Amino acid sequence: MVNVKRDKRSRLRGARSCGRGARKKGRGSGQRGGVGMAGTGKKSAQKLVWLKKYAPGGYLGKRGFKSVRQRMHREFLSINIGDIDRRLGAFENEGLLKGKELNLEGYKVLGDGELKEKLTITAEKFSQSAKEKIEAAGGKAVETSEE
Repeated sequence: MVNVKRDKRSRLRGARSCGRGARKKGRGSGQRGGVGMAGTGKKSAQKLVWLKKYAPGGYLGKRGFKSVRQRMHREFLSINIGDIDRRLGAFENEGLLKGKELNLEGYKVLGDGELKEKLTITAEKFSQSAKEKIEAAGGKAVETSEE
């Protein structure tokens, strides 16, 4: 005859505290520690290991919408007119310069230096002096507006 060991839960049924220690400890949900991902803040060491392994894309952090103020005060990379003039060959190799049209998305164009080429430059923003210098060289400054 083979002895079949009953599982722990069924063995503890009928005992005074069902394996939970003192009788009052198992009554509410305060002993459980929460439901689901509760307690997964920045300082939860045990769950942080799980998060890094099974949710590497990021459970923590900011996501969602951006306010109008955040969108208006977005920071851009800046580039000077003189740098554009010097780096035209590099822009062509990178595929940013096609013919006489230069696409600098994500950049603010500043007015330091001189532009010798007649170009149509598309960028997020232009300083006033940069616009004047581009138009003085016979080109066009086109601002991309974020909708």
